Amino acid sequence: MNMLTIPMARLRAGLLLLVVSMVVLPVQAQEGESPEALIRDSVDTLMSQIEGRKDYFAQHPDELASVVEDNLAKVADMRYIAASVMGRYFSNATPQQRSRFVDTFRQTLIDTYSKGLVTFDYREIRVLDDQEGSRYEDQASVHMEVVGTDGTVYPVSYTMRLDDGQWKVVNVIVNGINLGLTFRNQFDQAMRANNRDYDAVIDGWGPELDVKELEEGE
Repeated sequence: MNMLTIPMARLRAGLLLLVVSMVVLPVQAQEGESPEALIRDSVDTLMSQIEGRKDYFAQHPDELASVVEDNLAKVADMRYIAASVMGRYFSNATPQQRSRFVDTFRQTLIDTYSKGLVTFDYREIRVLDDQEGSRYEDQASVHMEVVGTDGTVYPVSYTMRLDDGQWKVVNVIVNGINLGLTFRNQFDQAMRANNRDYDAVIDGWGPELDVKELEEGE
């Protein structure tokens, strides 16, 4: 089952968590600023693109998809993430297959996030004050919380890496669920089910996500 076929009532919480995990990250590291400081500065700016315009974007999905695509391009290292999802199969894939999977994976995220942005209401998005230190200068883990209108608190943690002066997200953990690992396991299962036919797996890629599990966490 493609995750877009999950009933909208179940998509509401899970999809916003995914959206927030990606679109509120900063574009570029400024000298002396920590990743969490950059996130704090960028939350209001990026989310203001959507807030108050849900009805408009619901009627203009192409424009919303364009906004989402632009934000994802700025904050997510899609090639790194896609390679991680392919896992041990990446090395044997042709350059064309790798590129095709990056494009397919990106479009899946855009379609999914666009749906979530116009369906979920939240009360607050907050970056936690107490952040863990990193052992490496080019890596960071940043923790946030999304508070739903019913008061439910969803922890969101993302792994970031510094590349060419830019902080990029390379993995997301939502309510204890490691999304990168979840998608990697699904790619592996699809490869096994299709006798390692890369093209068949890429053509049929539609990652399943148990949103109920996402809401309840581990």
